[in-house]
Amino acid sequence: MNKFIKSMVATTAASGLLLASSVMAAEQKIAVVNFQEVMGKIPQTAAVMQSLEAEFKDDRAVIAQLEKDIKYYQEKKQRDGSLMSAKEKEELDTKIATLFQDYQAKGKAFQQATGARQNEETNKIIALVRQAVDNIAAKGKYDLVLEQKAIVFAKPEHSITEEVVVQVSKLK
Repeated sequence: MNKFIKSMVATTAASGLLLASSVMAAEQKIAVVNFQEVMGKIPQTAAVMQSLEAEFKDDRAVIAQLEKDIKYYQEKKQRDGSLMSAKEKEELDTKIATLFQDYQAKGKAFQQATGARQNEETNKIIALVRQAVDNIAAKGKYDLVLEQKAIVFAKPEHSITEEVVVQVSKLK
């Protein structure tokens, strides 16, 4: 009998806590923001992409030229290989290998440099988005702002995505 009373008290206490937590959750104001949509709509993203494209245009051209040269010499070897001496084939193979090594080294350096710069610029934009989300959350007195990818469902009226886009678009 004593165990039964203890289990009833525990069950009643747990039920009370669940009821209290659901009441507390009902009082919270929650918003959702689609970060990916924000990044796609704000003008800063396009501006960064254009500036990075311009910044790395010369490096990209060098790599493209190396690709063309490698392809040219490979085609030349295939086309004229039967007419070439062993020494000429060897020289051509060496030239192709050297070009390929240069291509790989420059390609890797290019990827690292562009990736680092893209991350740097993206972090600046993320800071602007966070600032906008913080401002909107403070003005709207939201208790919680969630990333849309982190939740399964949210009513459209809980989304502040467009507000964030408008506010970030005004920032520099």
